[in-house]
This record gives sequence, C-alpha cells and structure tokens, in this order.
Amino acid sequence: MTNNLVVKTLFGLSTLIIIFFFGYKFLKEEKKNSLEKKTIVEDIDTSSNIIKDVNYRSKDEKGNEYILYAKEGQIDLNNNKIIFLTNVKASISMNNGEIINIQSDYGKYNTNNYDTIFSKNILIVYADNKIKGNYVDFSFDKNLLIISKNVVFSSQKSLLNADVVEIDITTKDIKIFMYEKEKKVKIQSN
Repeated sequence: MTNNLVVKTLFGLSTLIIIFFFGYKFLKEEKKNSLEKKTIVEDIDTSSNIIKDVNYRSKDEKGNEYILYAKEGQIDLNNNKIIFLTNVKASISMNNGEIINIQSDYGKYNTNNYDTIFSKNILIVYADNKIKGNYVDFSFDKNLLIISKNVVFSSQKSLLNADVVEIDITTKDIKIFMYEKEKKVKIQSN
C-alpha cells in the first residue's frame, strides 16, 4: 500500500506541476495580450479629433433642408455633439424654393439639434439681399437666423448698418435694431 500511495502522490504532484506550468504560461500570455491591447489603445491620439470635409444634411417636417459643409471640423473633447468648423458653407433650402446661402471662416455645429453659430467674415445671400456680419446664430428648430456684430444689410434699393438683424425664415419677417436705444440704424438709399 505504501508503494501505491507513493505512486498516487507522485502522479498527483506531477499533475499539479503540469497544470501550474500550463496555467502560468496561459496567464502570462493573456497578460501579454492585454498589455498589447492596452498599448494599442494608448497609442491612439485622442487629442487629435480632426475631420476633413465635414458634410451634414438635415430636413424638418415642413420640407425645409439644411446643408452644411466645412473644410475641417474638430470634435469638442468635452461634448462630442459639438463640432468646431473652419471654412464653412451652408445652404437653407426652403420648401417654397427660396434658398439662403451662408459662408463664414468659422462655425460651431450641434449635431443634436442642428443649431449652428457662424463667426468671422460672414456673408449671407438671400434673394437679392446680401448681409455681412461677424456673428450668426442659426436655429433650425426655431427657423431663426440672428446676425450680429457689424451688420451690413444691402439690397438693390438700400444699404443699412445695424447691430442685429433677425430673420424668421418661415414667415420672412425681418427685425433690424441697435442694442443701445439712443443709437439709430443707419440707412442709405441707392
């Protein structure tokens, strides 16, 4: 019986050593693979979030379409629904066939609600009108275009300077005003 016990003990120890050896090798290989995967993830440059040739298209329930294009976009690291744009062009195609074209040096686009802020060297072409300014806030949901900062509104008949021009793109209502009540909108007839 002692021989039988010794054989069983040696067999058991051998089995444990083999299991330990293969288990250790397996765990070592898994650890190496997980480190490689981690290294791959760490090698991705998360600070570089540049998108070239940005294109967005959206349509509301009334059939109005908003198309936005930019040479470059950079996703906000704090809010991935916000994209900062450069060399921006936009087109608002109304369901009645009218088109409003907007271009600017920079923009900020919200992918959730399509709201866009345009800034610097803005040119808006709408029918026979041209509007220049330094800041535009466009709300697709509200159908409202607010142009501000050094606004120059020109048509075939007149040229005016104001602080703010608000355009309701659905009703075509336009409000033109100054921030300070004592200042007046300047109008020149052509």
